[in-house]
Amino acid sequence: MCGKCFTRRSSVVEHQRTHTGEKPFSCLKCKKSFSQKSDLLNHQVVHTGEKPFSCSECEKCFTRKSSVIYHMRTHTGEKQCGKHFIKKSDLATHQKWHTGEKTYFCSECGKFFQRKSCLIDHQRIHTGVKPFSCPECGKCFSLKSDLAKHHLIHTGVKPFSCLECGKCFTRKSYLIEHRKQHTGEKLYSCPECGKCFSHKYSLVKHQEIHTGEKPFSCKECGKCFTRKSSVVEHQRIHTGEKPYSCSECEKCFINKSSLVTHQKSHTGEKPFSCSECGKCFTRKSSLIEHLIIHTQKKTFSCSECGKCYKHRSALAQHKKRIHFND
Repeated sequence: MCGKCFTRRSSVVEHQRTHTGEKPFSCLKCKKSFSQKSDLLNHQVVHTGEKPFSCSECEKCFTRKSSVIYHMRTHTGEKQCGKHFIKKSDLATHQKWHTGEKTYFCSECGKFFQRKSCLIDHQRIHTGVKPFSCPECGKCFSLKSDLAKHHLIHTGVKPFSCLECGKCFTRKSYLIEHRKQHTGEKLYSCPECGKCFSHKYSLVKHQEIHTGEKPFSCKECGKCFTRKSSVVEHQRIHTGEKPYSCSECEKCFINKSSLVTHQKSHTGEKPFSCSECGKCFTRKSSLIEHLIIHTQKKTFSCSECGKCYKHRSALAQHKKRIHFND
């Protein structure tokens, strides 16, 4: 996957979990999962309250050995990171990042935090409180940072740009995901068939092929789907809703992908070209159908008489003309 080398087979197995996302070790108390057993053992101390590592100078106790090592520097005078602060309280809060000390405890799930403000933010997950609302559309958020990210949708500001193609994004995480298109990096592999993907969500969608599970069904016709978004989109066939409209001609569409394809008819953009003759198309499906001309294949056959055609549209015309009254 990434070519990294290890001295032990067990280390390779552990490392591969960073690509697959597998977390086989789960906490019996809060069901949180981990990729390594050592991480689970470190986490379990949160629930037991055990602090087995103590400072030989002041006898202060810690959950991790690494925290004691960082803490000892306060006695030896060894420089930690050299960062300066105006207030002593800010320095004390910052030093917890070095020691790993987490003094603020959530009574709902047992999770610990280094700052009281982080605990308050976290508790909104349990209460459902969303105090930050967008003045433009009224949508509410539990974190102020999430509101700030959302607000970029209305302002149109995209501060993160790709150095390769110049495409801009509202979030840094979107840019990081986009860059994988240029590098060809595929970190996520399917444990069933070994197929690799650039994005985790693409792997999750792919895995549905193997499970065959379709938990979301249409209330109108009973058709089942693997994703909830697919049901929502499908139901528009029944309701007639077309929420995506073209700014050029005001034509409306059921889904965004159909609108994007349609807009190319105004721009004249034809991104799909034939490697044989150089002819360009607005849709990938049109290119695939065109390629049949070069291969001489007739893949569309009539179920009534067996006659074959190169194009689906030609088969449809044949059925209408010949077998319509049969």
